[in-house]
Amino acid sequence: MLIYGHRFIPSIHFYHIADIDSIQNTPPSSVIYLPFTEDNLDIITHANQNSVPFALKVKEVTQILYASSFNASFIVVPRELASTAQKIANNYLFDAKILVSIKDEDEIEDLAVLGVDGVIFTNAIIKINS
Repeated sequence: MLIYGHRFIPSIHFYHIADIDSIQNTPPSSVIYLPFTEDNLDIITHANQNSVPFALKVKEVTQILYASSFNASFIVVPRELASTAQKIANNYLFDAKILVSIKDEDEIEDLAVLGVDGVIFTNAIIKINS
């Protein structure tokens, strides 16, 4: 299981950006983080076309499929979608890893039992302004 942002485990950071120009303010080899919305399609398309790894926060099954189609490296889902998202990812052999955003390490065990690829604590996400 992948664990991002845990206080014991060194991990990559995810950089929440607001626009394409903000990508320049992230370290090399960064993972961009953004919610999947129509307003962010320009950033998503830019990241995909320029091989910038990115994570998309989604809210529903259709968005999971869109995120995979855009070649997201990570798909961040709410806890209630975790099992469904992982089944879809396994069934369609997604390259993307399914992550569940968590606040407490007590949640890790239940998500591991579900077979989810990984978890991400909120402190692993760094907000970048233009």
